[in-house]
Amino acid sequence: QVQLVESGGGLVQPGGSLRLSCAASGSIFSVYAMDWYRQAPGKQRELVATITSSSSTNYADSVKGRFTISRDNAKKMVYLQMNSLKPEDTAVYYCNARPPGVVTGPWGSWGQGTQVTVSS
Repeated sequence: QVQLVESGGGLVQPGGSLRLSCAASGSIFSVYAMDWYRQAPGKQRELVATITSSSSTNYADSVKGRFTISRDNAKKMVYLQMNSLKPEDTAVYYCNARPPGVVTGPWGSWGQGTQVTVSS
């Protein structure tokens, strides 16, 4: 089981940038695929970005070209670099860990999330 703690959220103006971090503990982090999800008020949680154990990445169409997911296995960290932020990116952002063999998430427990607010 992997425990997750997200950080790095905040208030940013449209067009600005933020870098979210997700610290993982327990288990063998490097074999897990890692996902970033977000949940806006009144909406369902949605998958934003994925990075596999071999560092292949995939993005939701709404963030493609603006967000970048990365991982540092030695530090057991996953990052989400968010550029050109829009008001519609406002949400609580969560990371999630998928063990080998689990193709579709989410899986296991969630962290507390980190709030991102894009507003002028």
